[in-house]
Amino acid sequence: GGYFAVVRQPNAVAAPEPAAAAAPSATPSTTATPPPPPPVPAPDLTEQPAEGVEFARMTIPRLGTDVIDVPVVQGVGDAQLAVGMGHFPDSALPGQAGNFAFAGHRSTHSEPLRNVDLLQPGDLVYVRTAANWYTYRLYADRIVEPTALWVVDPVPLPEEGLSPHMITLVTCNPRWGSTERWIWWGQLAAISPVSAGEPALVIS
Repeated sequence: GGYFAVVRQPNAVAAPEPAAAAAPSATPSTTATPPPPPPVPAPDLTEQPAEGVEFARMTIPRLGTDVIDVPVVQGVGDAQLAVGMGHFPDSALPGQAGNFAFAGHRSTHSEPLRNVDLLQPGDLVYVRTAANWYTYRLYADRIVEPTALWVVDPVPLPEEGLSPHMITLVTCNPRWGSTERWIWWGQLAAISPVSAGEPALVIS
């Protein structure tokens, strides 16, 4: 998230005389069925938070100290983006099917995404809520017009056949302007409970 086959012996022929038992091995071997993997926890957030409410923290190792335990708050207005990453209302919440979409500043207001140009396919984004760690793996980026609202759709890249559990990062381009938007998309790679400890935070 074992399979066992039952083999029935035919009824007709009597069993042959048993052979002499072999001498026991000096080191008896044992065979044990490996334990099943632990269940993957379900997403712990099921209702959209109120505007301005912090509901998660985000770390993107590739971006170094710019994005370590940065607040994720509901909303993408100036007041919310001044706090940290802003979640697009009505987009999916962490771990849910759909598109967990958020925005962050590239300049001013702590500029967490100022080095978005350093990101690479395969980089990991870690999102911690009260109960779970969600790990997303970045897949592709694109620079688009500010009017390209489709980038935060539940299925923004249908032709790519991506997982239905997506993440979208939105920021301005160029850094000191807002004539374009730089978009990164990724897919959910893992969920683990906070009680199991922090996952290994790796760059890619």
